Amino acid sequence: MTRFMMAAASSIALLAACSPQSADESETDAPMNGEAMPADEADSMSAPGQGEEMSQEDSDAIASLLAGAQLVDILAHERREGDRARDEYRNPMETMAFFGLEPGMTVAEALPGGGWYTRILLPYVSADGRYVALNYQEDVWAQMYGENWNEESQAEIRNWPETAPAALAENGPVSADAISAYMLDAIPESEDGQGDAVLFIRALHHLNRFGSEHMDVALGEVHDFLKPGGIVGVVQHRAPADETDARASGDRGYMREADVIAAFERNGFALEESSEINANPADTADYENGVWMLPPSNGGDSEGEDVPPLQSVGESDRMTLRFVKPE
Repeated sequence: MTRFMMAAASSIALLAACSPQSADESETDAPMNGEAMPADEADSMSAPGQGEEMSQEDSDAIASLLAGAQLVDILAHERREGDRARDEYRNPMETMAFFGLEPGMTVAEALPGGGWYTRILLPYVSADGRYVALNYQEDVWAQMYGENWNEESQAEIRNWPETAPAALAENGPVSADAISAYMLDAIPESEDGQGDAVLFIRALHHLNRFGSEHMDVALGEVHDFLKPGGIVGVVQHRAPADETDARASGDRGYMREADVIAAFERNGFALEESSEINANPADTADYENGVWMLPPSNGGDSEGEDVPPLQSVGESDRMTLRFVKPE
């Protein structure tokens, strides 16, 4: 570790140590009031770079450390009080690090839904970057609604790009004016080449269940939106590799990893890396009503009273993939 890295790490550790103590922390570990810092310790806290030129590698590493410290604070914020129970299954810090997300990026989230990841992403990128929300095409929603695709539901979906920013702004410290929202078949040309990253977190199955053409349209738009070198992060319920086509179409929430990779590759992306961060070997993926039998859906019973055996499984087995738009 270089001198710059040691100084940065020490500074972050000092900030953490100076944060308010929780009720169960011993006060005997805190410095005594009025006690001066030893001179040799004070010297070690001098700003990195004095008398020495910082390399780009050191600069990037320090930025990464600071971003990690920022993410720790976001994950611990009170706005996530109701979300934190899912962290053990969704591993947000490790997942965002695997995708290479940084605070200054323009990041798009597909199907923000209830806002679980939005409450992490918005505060993470809002200061120096930009958050964009993406929703399924109207054709997809029409098939999802089925016989309930009436004037009211149509108006709700068609107005979503205008109504979503205000609703999503409640998930983070930004105004609605700072959020852009588009349908996945209608990202304007003015956004072409602007994105650094697009995330599909448990959001691909509905694009595939009614025909792969919907996914091709969406991924084509995402490809145009991203800069060369931009990434797509995928977390998706994973079907066994030998599952039948019908049971791995996405209709049950599960897709085969090979099918997901093939869809991205035919739309101009390259698989850069895969991870088992969000794997769960206990998930057999063979439930009558698909992934929705597992937490947090619990077969439609939010209290889980009717499905105690599946409660013990935890959330679904998930593939975690990082794709890149080639330079």
